[in-house]
Amino acid sequence: MQCSLWSMLECGACRRWLRSGPYRFYFYSHEPSEPPHIHVDRDDASAKFWLDPVQLAANFGFRAHELRTIQLLVLEYRTKLLEAWNEFFGSDGG
Repeated sequence: MQCSLWSMLECGACRRWLRSGPYRFYFYSHEPSEPPHIHVDRDDASAKFWLDPVQLAANFGFRAHELRTIQLLVLEYRTKLLEAWNEFFGSDGG
């Protein structure tokens, strides 16, 4: 699986994107008190995954096979996602 985009972007209430295929990964800036996690969107579907350990926290519209694909991507990029979380929220954020 290839990551086609890894960059710091700001878009209103969210920050930091990872795009892989049709999936967009991002943080919300107003959630620093929650444990490290990532939001994932595709079209009208959305999910939230905890990063430590990687685990589905919420799902709104993804089918099971897509959630498995997304979870594999989260596992693949977990280290970078945690680094980005800690850089954005601070190492004690979450």
